[in-house]
Amino acid sequence: MNKMKAGIIGCGNISGIYFTNLKNSPWIEIVACADLIMENAKAKAEEFNIPNVYTVEEMLAQPDIEFIINLTIPASHANVDIAALEAGKHVYSEKPLAITLEEGRRVLNLADERGLRVGCAPDTFLGSGVQTAKAAIESGKIGRPIAATAFMMGSGPEAWHPNPEFFYAAGGGPMMDMGPYYVSALVELLGPARRVSASTGIQIPDRTVGSGPLQGKPIHVQTPTHLAGTLDFENGAIGTMITSFDIFGGSNLPWIEIYGTQGTLSLGDPNFFNGEVKLKRHGSDAWEVLEPVFECGTNERGLGINDMIQSIHEQKDHRSSGRMAYHVLEIMQSFQQSSLEGRHIVLKSTYRYGSLPAPQQAESAE
Repeated sequence: MNKMKAGIIGCGNISGIYFTNLKNSPWIEIVACADLIMENAKAKAEEFNIPNVYTVEEMLAQPDIEFIINLTIPASHANVDIAALEAGKHVYSEKPLAITLEEGRRVLNLADERGLRVGCAPDTFLGSGVQTAKAAIESGKIGRPIAATAFMMGSGPEAWHPNPEFFYAAGGGPMMDMGPYYVSALVELLGPARRVSASTGIQIPDRTVGSGPLQGKPIHVQTPTHLAGTLDFENGAIGTMITSFDIFGGSNLPWIEIYGTQGTLSLGDPNFFNGEVKLKRHGSDAWEVLEPVFECGTNERGLGINDMIQSIHEQKDHRSSGRMAYHVLEIMQSFQQSSLEGRHIVLKSTYRYGSLPAPQQAESAE
């Protein structure tokens, strides 16, 4: 079987790991790259021996390129996805799917109309960490899942990122930046959510770039940087979640824990693919480390792309799908909406792996 030819749009910080991990993929061949700053694309092409450097428009016009990997900034994800779909190409984007639900619906509906696929990061939930926990839940090791906690507590990326301003603009913040890893893991482990209630705030409104050519530049925060809320899942489990860029003294809270009628699972950082999964059974004083269901590395970005292309060939659903990403996006957006409106937000979307929806089903997700 011939590999599917693909191009990467967006040659910033995150692109290197995709070039590296997909270099020896059995499913995909990266034949081109593009960036609004042509020097960035040329540098990546030279570093990773990519044969073609294009503008975005030139790349989308190439008939031999069937698949686009969209690694642009969040505010551009939907527009680039739509342009790729209009050019007749499957597309996989970095997270989040979009920064508004309306944009997300446009992407999904266009893909359905054109008979094309949309995939979206994160694919970390496909790694051994979350999948080991999922196997433990499905085998009954903790009984019936009844609750969960998820905590992303940090001080923000301005200390190390060379251009951190977009993290504090609309579409940024800890929920939209890091929340996808946590919410995707919870949806994978517990199934879809049905409603959200939350409080959010901009607790530290002014930041300063800490390194790089923009060091010392002030940042005025325009999006919530501390979000705390409750998720009610369709299976009855209740989740408690906090994401924050306002924690400057560190935290001892766990990343993710799942509580069942017969025990507790404790997972590692969902931003990574592997990590220990610990089980504490009812009546036991000790935690036990579960044997991973398979071995994988810390950063296996690209797993979702390989799964997506294999699924296209086999005409089955893919795991890191746009539909899952849309449900995750609605959950994340609902934190801010709940806080602003002072009420529970009942979700209109849901997600079940294994079925490809008709366009009107995607349209019904608000």
